[in-house]
Amino acid sequence: MARIAGVNIPTNKRVIIALTYIHGIGRTTAVQIVDKLGIAHSARVQDLSDEEVLRIRETIDADFTVEGDLRRNTAMNIKRLMDLRAYRGLRHRSGLPVRGQRTHTNARTRKGKAKPIAGKKK
Repeated sequence: MARIAGVNIPTNKRVIIALTYIHGIGRTTAVQIVDKLGIAHSARVQDLSDEEVLRIRETIDADFTVEGDLRRNTAMNIKRLMDLRAYRGLRHRSGLPVRGQRTHTNARTRKGKAKPIAGKKK
């Protein structure tokens, strides 16, 4: 198991796919990293040398905000909105959709399981 940015990435997958296990790195960013370091797209993590893994680790540390720092940054941004009492912050605080989606019927992911209302028989 190669450990990059505090995450054990799977050894039997291609490098591009394995890098996406790191929070903050998607497919596009993974391809950019691999192209920058000159690693083949079809290379698997288990085939990488220790020096290549080290170069990947250094590139990610230098150029990208990932894992704990990214999560902390996102949480601070949300907390800032809540402290400002901005509309988006109030939506975060009340657990409702933030980006203008309808809530009359949908939004179960944000609102949670439907709660029955007493006395609403018909």
